[in-house]
Amino acid sequence: MTGSDPIVVESGQITTIRLENPPLNLVTVELTRSLDRALTTIEGDPDVRCVVLTGTGDRAFCAGSDVKEFESLQGRVGEGKLLLEKAVYRRIARLPVPSIAAIQADALGGGLELALCCDLRVADESAKLGLPEVRLGVMPGSGGTQRLPRIVGIAKAKELILMGEIISASDALEIGLVNRVAAAGRAVDDAMTMAETIAERGPLAVREAKQALDLAGDMPLDEGMARELDASERIFASRDMLEGAQAFFEKRPPRFTGE
Repeated sequence: MTGSDPIVVESGQITTIRLENPPLNLVTVELTRSLDRALTTIEGDPDVRCVVLTGTGDRAFCAGSDVKEFESLQGRVGEGKLLLEKAVYRRIARLPVPSIAAIQADALGGGLELALCCDLRVADESAKLGLPEVRLGVMPGSGGTQRLPRIVGIAKAKELILMGEIISASDALEIGLVNRVAAAGRAVDDAMTMAETIAERGPLAVREAKQALDLAGDMPLDEGMARELDASERIFASRDMLEGAQAFFEKRPPRFTGE
């Protein structure tokens, strides 16, 4: 995607989605619609093995919603911006392949909610993260109250959201909000390294494992175990399983085809 589009996609086995709405990469209705279109393309590409989501510039991964849009939403948030964001963010969370948020600068409000949709998060050591919406008299409305406690626990999520706290990358790592903290300027590089590792693994196995993990917190253990068995049976019927075993015995890297 080129031109004035606020979302830029670089396709490949590792597909990069870049927010391009400088200087703060604010979440606008236009950006969310553009992201929706990008996801349609990615979902339909069988060659994609991992997605890296990042932002343009060094001021913000995404500083959240454009406050200038708030007045137009009074009394009717469900009709527009937030309903659209919920639907699009849900698509990110349900991508069939793993996604990594490369938080090269601050992720605040709707920006952090966007990063929470990804499976993994890598933050620059100088990045700040938080859901400070209550400071503006509003609340997280694009999944923050639901996804954050699933990642960091209910007590810490309440502390961050109800106090509107903004924390450092190191504190985010300590509570499990991010998976890794990168040296200055290396968040995207480190996320790409993680993505390259994922892309080398068996793509069918990775997709099945991601789906099983996503379901783990939303169903009883016995049902989850049954789903896991079904997934394993599908994997053991694949050519990739045979290739993985053969490569192991031949002491060579496997050449997975996704079949």
